[in-house]
Amino acid sequence: MKVLVTGAAGFIGSNLAARLASRGDEVVGLDNLNDYYDVRLKHGRLEENGFQAPFDDDAMKSSLKWPSMRYIKGDICDKAFLDCLFAGERFDVVVNLAAQAGVRYSITNPYSYLHSNLEGFLNVLEACRNYPVKHLVFASSSSVYGLNTKVPFSEEDKADSQVSLYGATKKANELMAHSYSKLYGIPSTGLRFFTVYGPWGRPDMSPMLFATAISNGKPIKVFNGGDMIRDFTYVDDIVEGTIRVIDNPPSCHPERSEGSVPFEVFNIGCSNPVKLMDFISEIENAMGKEAVKEYLPMQPGDVYQTFADCSKLESRVGYRPSTSLHDGIAAFVKWFKSDKNPLK
Repeated sequence: MKVLVTGAAGFIGSNLAARLASRGDEVVGLDNLNDYYDVRLKHGRLEENGFQAPFDDDAMKSSLKWPSMRYIKGDICDKAFLDCLFAGERFDVVVNLAAQAGVRYSITNPYSYLHSNLEGFLNVLEACRNYPVKHLVFASSSSVYGLNTKVPFSEEDKADSQVSLYGATKKANELMAHSYSKLYGIPSTGLRFFTVYGPWGRPDMSPMLFATAISNGKPIKVFNGGDMIRDFTYVDDIVEGTIRVIDNPPSCHPERSEGSVPFEVFNIGCSNPVKLMDFISEIENAMGKEAVKEYLPMQPGDVYQTFADCSKLESRVGYRPSTSLHDGIAAFVKWFKSDKNPLK
């Protein structure tokens, strides 16, 4: 297949692009390389996938590692650029991972979420309508569950009580995609990712924040006194689940779609939530150093717990994430301490 991966210099996108190329798919990666976090990490991921600097020009680059992979700098918010790319490439599958990420950042920078997560995603939907694709897969988030207190979180649960603008934009993405699937017959699948971690992870996420602070002897911020629960999911499990979904568009299985609409949503999580203090202990043990802890109240936009019910994913595509937190943190810390970490 020819697959477009947007957000290809991102944490999940770079890993997914490599997996797709390694199995023989033709991959075009797209990323705008914004400065939401240190671009050295994004450049490092591109280099890991065989691309050579400079990365800020507009030329299409070919990977030296994967002959079937190319990369171009571009923004899904640039409709003319996106239309030109779709017209020239004629993709079979689109995986939209490009988005403004971060729950807390949405409190202070709301307009960036409107621009990227809504306007940008609309451009993707329009491109898929005008240049038809066999399957659109897009990143949603566990944040759509918001104040839901029923655990584990099921795709059948109501998701109309988001507590952050980020979560609201991700729920809006699901509604937008559903409407385009109904109107134009675009097979679409939304993926609700649960707290992804691993090598090459984002520096604004807790594993990088904690490991960096511990290595520098600085205190880590422990919100809600440590009384929080998260369904941490290793990046390889996220990628494998995504690939299984890519290969099973809802249009191929009428019984799997919502009525006459070729649309589905899946949770992808480890289904083994852990207490924040246990998560910190795993990082401390792997780092070989105890963290200095600064206890703080719950932050706006945070929720007490996340917990994925992945029975639908298992029954429909035959996959359930299985990497243990111990093994996942060990792999992350090994990368963190290595020369591959550009922020080291």
